Parts: sequence; structure tokens; C-alpha cells
Amino acid sequence: MSEIDATVLDRLYNTVATRKGADPDTSYTAKLFGKGRGKIAQKLGEESVETVIEAMKDDREGIASESADLLYHLMVLWADAGLKPDEVWAKLAAREGTSGLTEKASRKQD
Repeated sequence: MSEIDATVLDRLYNTVATRKGADPDTSYTAKLFGKGRGKIAQKLGEESVETVIEAMKDDREGIASESADLLYHLMVLWADAGLKPDEVWAKLAAREGTSGLTEKASRKQD
């Protein structure tokens, strides 16, 4: 078994991205891409809610499992949007060391 670390997210993204042109009859990821961004976003929302439900039940294993599903569907959304993980990592790195309250206040208010 390979070492498990944060690079698993990059590997997951690469796998997801390669499924974009795959046969939807043999790939769930390709089927999601074929249904469009609305369906991808819907699935992401469902997984978010399921993660919250597991958190409210205080079920560590459930939280871990639903979090994995959530991250997978997030990667599908990123790939569909042409967004690379490095772009998100750069946003996180830019916020590192900044108070969450300060960072949030600096965002443009609608």
C-alpha cells in the first residue's frame, strides 16, 4: 500500500480528469460529466448534507466516509470547471497565517 498523505487529493483529481472523456456506461465519473455541471453541483450538495448529518450524529466513521464522497464530488466539479487543484491550494496558501475573521472581512461584500 502506498503512503497516504495530502497528495492523494492531487492523484484523485488526475484520475477524475482522465474520466472526462470516458464511456459513461463504464464510468460513474464520466456519467456525472455527461449530466452536466448542474447535476455535479447537486451531488456535491447532497454529499455536503450527508457529511453534516454524520457530524450531527457524532459518527467519526460516517464523517470520514461522507467526507471522502464530498471531496470526490468536489474534484469532479473542479475538473468540469477546468479548475486545477493548484489554483485552490494557492488560495489556501495565500490565506495561511491570516485570521479567518480578517480574511473574511477583506472579501468584497455583495
